[in-house]
Amino acid sequence: MAVKIRLRRIGAKKAPYYRVIVADSRSPRNGRFIEEIGTYDPLCEPAKIEIDAEAAKKWIKNGAQPTETVKSLLKRSGITE
Repeated sequence: MAVKIRLRRIGAKKAPYYRVIVADSRSPRNGRFIEEIGTYDPLCEPAKIEIDAEAAKKWIKNGAQPTETVKSLLKRSGITE
């Protein structure tokens, strides 16, 4: 089972808001997930990123692969290099 750290869209039309989740790679974008580890609001200036650093590091250590977008969010929030 491949586990990914990715975004789940919960915002309204033309007003995106995302949750950073850990999910099986086969589940749909807004489908089942294992754990929610943060949020991302791209409409704020600057964008508001809140990610639980301990949970993110734990999941990456256990083999979860972040998507490209989540990888850049983790860098911007200072959790990974």
